[in-house]
Amino acid sequence: MNQLQRVRTTGGLALLLLLCLGACKGPYHAEQVAEPIGSERGAMVALDPQSVDGQLVYLTSQPESERLDAMRAAAPGVEFVPGLTRASAPQHGARAHGVDAHLVTAELLAAAPQLAWVQSYSAGVENVLAVPGLVERDGLVLTNGSGAHGPVIAEHVFALLLHLTRGLSTYGQAQARGEWTRGAFEGEALAGRTLLVAGLGAIGDQVARRAKAFEMTVLATARTPRERPAHVDELVTSDRMNELLPRADVLVICLPLTAETRGLFDRRRLSLLPKGAYVINIARGAILDSEALLEALASGHLGGAGLDVTDPEPLPTGHALWSAPNLVITPHVAGDAELTRVRRDRLIDENLTRFATGRPLLNVVDRAAGY
Repeated sequence: MNQLQRVRTTGGLALLLLLCLGACKGPYHAEQVAEPIGSERGAMVALDPQSVDGQLVYLTSQPESERLDAMRAAAPGVEFVPGLTRASAPQHGARAHGVDAHLVTAELLAAAPQLAWVQSYSAGVENVLAVPGLVERDGLVLTNGSGAHGPVIAEHVFALLLHLTRGLSTYGQAQARGEWTRGAFEGEALAGRTLLVAGLGAIGDQVARRAKAFEMTVLATARTPRERPAHVDELVTSDRMNELLPRADVLVICLPLTAETRGLFDRRRLSLLPKGAYVINIARGAILDSEALLEALASGHLGGAGLDVTDPEPLPTGHALWSAPNLVITPHVAGDAELTRVRRDRLIDENLTRFATGRPLLNVVDRAAGY
């Protein structure tokens, strides 16, 4: 009996899908990620190469590898100094014009008078902005990895949400006991429900697209007024967040961590959600008040929560969040997948090409706003 006959015999449509996925699985290539990655908003030239005496120099933690070869191919006029650490990077600061963000320290900034560009691999840059002297440094362009992680993180959002709404914890425990337990959990459908995306950025937009595919009503907030995309039913500015919370069966937090968003979802705002609502946080742990979340779960006001980020993080052994009811936690892995790496590398290579040719860089961070 061949594979297809076995699938037909077992009636396994899901099995057929798995077999197909297994047969088709292979590495992603840049040409398979065809849509544009990165934002032109605020695009800015970091440095005119013609003004530099000699080659542009970029400091990176990348070791000698195929990845470094690709970076060199993207920017053939740039000299790359590879394999650096935060401790060793300042030794090369005097020659540096660009650098990986995770190498930036106050010591590097002091040693690098020509530094014009800092590229973050992450969408969130609060740790980079906290480096003493970076925000105040005139003429320094900071860019982030926004757009690279969105599809994979959005999938993780719905993995967490479906885990909660379909009772996978309940059935997983039954499986571990070897029990066929029907009726132990009454699942909830997403179709017809309302999902609120707090922060319709690159990740929030991907969440909204998938929510619409689940036939949900999609509400969203954005920092400034913008055109409403077709996959969002209602879009308001962030100052009107409280108007939407009472209508949200699901709240997905996709905001950057800034002074304005730290602790944004406190007891008061969680209380505005309808009883039985779900909260998913894939942004930063400090945006959601952990004590307020614990109280809302313990009281039954919230139907459940899914956290890929926590406050504190890493979450220490024995913390109350580990044992909270109807809470699923993953250790800040929502963006982990080969597709994310492919998209991130494509974005960085595009910026390297732009840097080498004196063109405006993508994903320029507003250092005052924090993203």
